[in-house]
Amino acid sequence: MTQPIDIITRAMKDIGAVAAGEVPTADEAQDGLDMLNDMVAQWSNENMMVFYRSEIIFPTVQNQVQYTIGPSGQVGATFTGSIAGTTLTVPVNGVTAGGINIGMTLSGTGVTSGTRIVGFTTGAGGNVNEGGTYTVTPSQTAASTTITAYYERPLTIESGFVRVATMQGGSNIAGGYLDYPVAIFSLEEYESIGIKQLNGPWAKGIYYQPAELLGTIYVYPNPQQGELHLFTQTIFRQFASINDTIQLPQGYNMALRWCLAERLMPMFGKVNQIQAAMINGYAAQGKATIKRTNMRPAQISRYPEALMVGRARDAGFIMDGGFR
Repeated sequence: MTQPIDIITRAMKDIGAVAAGEVPTADEAQDGLDMLNDMVAQWSNENMMVFYRSEIIFPTVQNQVQYTIGPSGQVGATFTGSIAGTTLTVPVNGVTAGGINIGMTLSGTGVTSGTRIVGFTTGAGGNVNEGGTYTVTPSQTAASTTITAYYERPLTIESGFVRVATMQGGSNIAGGYLDYPVAIFSLEEYESIGIKQLNGPWAKGIYYQPAELLGTIYVYPNPQQGELHLFTQTIFRQFASINDTIQLPQGYNMALRWCLAERLMPMFGKVNQIQAAMINGYAAQGKATIKRTNMRPAQISRYPEALMVGRARDAGFIMDGGFR
């Protein structure tokens, strides 16, 4: 755990803008913070720099094929929670709609305007383990209340599925559901659909338009039921001040330090060619190390070993009908 001022100070020392034992002036620290925020915003567009994927969860509404997403948008989550300092506590079964994600903006009675979720502690969010604790900013105290949370406007939507309740004899089976993949349409693919309001049992595809403030999700066909689960890369948060808390996985602090030093060199011009080459090398190494960790090889469809029982452990019949 560190703060932006720590990263900024180290980066400025690396390029000789600040001597050992000194700290940046207020103006220098602000210049460093502005560059740091610009840099991590750019990292949000580099898939292999992003370490966490967000799961956007929302129920579709019959006869509604268009939804806005972002702060104050239609897509969000509702849950019961309380805040003490920078810790948000959500009780087990406290989520009544949607799912909790990093980057969400919170609103509710007693909750400070602009409060955001910036990290997981015991809670995992999404559709995994929603009850637990989360880190928020800014620090505050709020008694247990109903909280409305808005998802970030995603840059892109990578994949998703729709969850529908299973039915038997006309009644819902308690706790039963089926998941079906949904297609992610390009603009051209979506525009080629002749009747966009065509009725269907559930969503089979979506098109996402990331506008400037609020993104728009278009659903096809017009669903009668279903809960959409969409996956997107998480956007790195912007630091409000040099004293914000930075909580990132191992390796990110070093990458931030050297990449920031690389970006600050033209502004301060304190290094020679040998130092510049060294800083460039460290910055490239820092990013490459993170990308190797976050890289996801193409998934090959297969049946997990844990799901195979008895004769079904040999799934070769899927390809050859059981004949060898």
